[in-house]
Amino acid sequence: MAGMEFLGRHGIPVLAASGVAINLSGCSGVTFFGTNDNTYTLTLSKTFTGSYSQPSGWNPITHYYTNADNGVGTGAWSDKVAQAASNVVTIATDIAVAITLLVSMVPDTYQYVKCTASAPGDGLLVAVLHDLTVQRKPVNLAKISA
Repeated sequence: MAGMEFLGRHGIPVLAASGVAINLSGCSGVTFFGTNDNTYTLTLSKTFTGSYSQPSGWNPITHYYTNADNGVGTGAWSDKVAQAASNVVTIATDIAVAITLLVSMVPDTYQYVKCTASAPGDGLLVAVLHDLTVQRKPVNLAKISA
């Protein structure tokens, strides 16, 4: 069976994502992967350089996933961890977390999202845009944070 490369076909990673503006126009969702104890807050803007905030009534996160191995790949991911609808996920122990935001969860006219970790130097926060609407060679991919 032949394989296909990930980059440009299935997704685009942002390897240092805390507080970085991410353009959602070319994908159907973004998943944020964080490590260590942090509070992760999602905010939106209509423009890249605009003011990022939580639109009134926007509480897209009702669940997330965790992994007790804190991202090293030796443990299993949890079943859904339910929470009250919010734009914030708080992880109080040193575990990995996966938070998915689908573009369908974003109000009309908003195109950019930021996920900000409360202690960005304490662990990693990686974003992976997935289900790209147009597949391109990596060299031809649009800049997603510009």
